[in-house]
Amino acid sequence: MKTAVGGPAHAGERVGVYICHCGTNIAGMVDVEAVSNYASTLDNVIVARHYAYMCSDPGQSLIEEDIKNEGLNRVVVASCSPLMHEVTFRKACSKAGLNPFLFQMTNIREHCSWVTADSVAATAKAKALVVAAVRRVVRQNPLEMRQVSVKQTALVVGGGIAGIEAALRLADSGKHVTLVEREPSIGGHMSRLYKTFPTLDCAA
Repeated sequence: MKTAVGGPAHAGERVGVYICHCGTNIAGMVDVEAVSNYASTLDNVIVARHYAYMCSDPGQSLIEEDIKNEGLNRVVVASCSPLMHEVTFRKACSKAGLNPFLFQMTNIREHCSWVTADSVAATAKAKALVVAAVRRVVRQNPLEMRQVSVKQTALVVGGGIAGIEAALRLADSGKHVTLVEREPSIGGHMSRLYKTFPTLDCAA
């Protein structure tokens, strides 16, 4: 029996949920099997699995094979921070023919296992995070990457020493630079000084 949590089921959405052990980083505190079993009861979830290291080549292959064999059109991975492996899993989805923006990652390591002292509480929180990820991914729309030409132009506001240096660095890198200064001349505070320490050179 499927469990509807947070709203009605979205017809046609086939979600795969993958729980990472991350060695003992997650599995040492979270009952990953219980989370996986719970995820399998959620609406739209076609397959739910747990694996020692989802970011490994075998873990990615597991996702790719399920996308092809189970007809998944949404993927959720519950593991570490998206900062570490969101791109990894998006690439795995793309490799299997799924739009990478129909992937959702939820952090049950830094946001759950590492900051929860009680295993029961950590497991309950991991389940809640997985539910939220599933409810979100079924509402996501496919996006397409596109490239646009960018005019290599820069505007630097302020003609003091910092502004002058920034403008020169940008110009040296091949950019067209416009330097804007509100005073009649550039130089900022430096231009008002008589000499500079320690060389006693003329400030101007």
